[in-house]
Amino acid sequence: MGRLTVKLGDWEIDNPIIPASGTFGFGYEFAQYYNLDKLGSISLKGTTKEPRFGNPTPRIAECEAGLINAIGLQNPGVHKVIEEELPKLRQVFHKKAIANISGFSVEDYAYTAALFDKEEDIAILEINISCPNVRHGGMAFGTDPEAAASVCRAVKQAVQKPVYMKLSPNVTDIAAIAKAVAEAGADGIVLINTLLGMRIEPRTGKPIVSTKMAGFSGPAIKPVALRMVYQVCQAVDLPVVGVGGIQNADDVLEFLSAGASAVQVGAQNLVDPWACPRIIEELPQKMDEYGVGTLQEIIGRARQ
Repeated sequence: MGRLTVKLGDWEIDNPIIPASGTFGFGYEFAQYYNLDKLGSISLKGTTKEPRFGNPTPRIAECEAGLINAIGLQNPGVHKVIEEELPKLRQVFHKKAIANISGFSVEDYAYTAALFDKEEDIAILEINISCPNVRHGGMAFGTDPEAAASVCRAVKQAVQKPVYMKLSPNVTDIAAIAKAVAEAGADGIVLINTLLGMRIEPRTGKPIVSTKMAGFSGPAIKPVALRMVYQVCQAVDLPVVGVGGIQNADDVLEFLSAGASAVQVGAQNLVDPWACPRIIEELPQKMDEYGVGTLQEIIGRARQ
């Protein structure tokens, strides 16, 4: 294993840096900036069973240390992603990717996951349970342990590939959600998704984005994400991918020390398209500075 090599279950990746779903499209768009094979992997844009246009505009609002987004899972649907988007990515990225899957019913998740499960280029099925459960008044699956577990069980029954549950931070007890999906058979956990936030235009007094409230991401959420990664790594014995506010190599080392086995870089890709390769280049320098031999040896050291 190399100095930067990490493992997600049985899957070994040569560095822990993965662009997060939602800020990297379907990956191939960034090939104009750098060689995508430098990345550990790529988490594809969130995909649903049917095509989605997304929310009405405006759906982005800047904040002092991040942004509010109400994109609304805009995507062409799983069939077009598999038929059109994956082949484009395959031309410029020669590693396995992560499929990010959303749905509005348990059946939606299982259907979409089963299709991605057949794709050789997909290593992990990342199940985003921050979507509203249409059968239970719009409550997100990820805010209730049993609802989260029901999605996990249904997906596990439909697929062979590892299932990683992407958890919502908009809960009072993140460990309870993590334990529920672990008991339901999850192979790993990704956290956190966006916090619920809001911006109001001071001149008019009106909310800036069309949905009024929306997902808050960026550097400001890092302490919350780090705390939740730490708590989940104490609560369950599963690989964890840490997400939230990562801008540089120091941030990566913090998440790995908290127990994460890899990280995803989200909003920073919108600020700096070269963020991910820059962080990969920074890591060995920081490791030398801090006397770290390999990344694998520091995973979870904050809990020791």
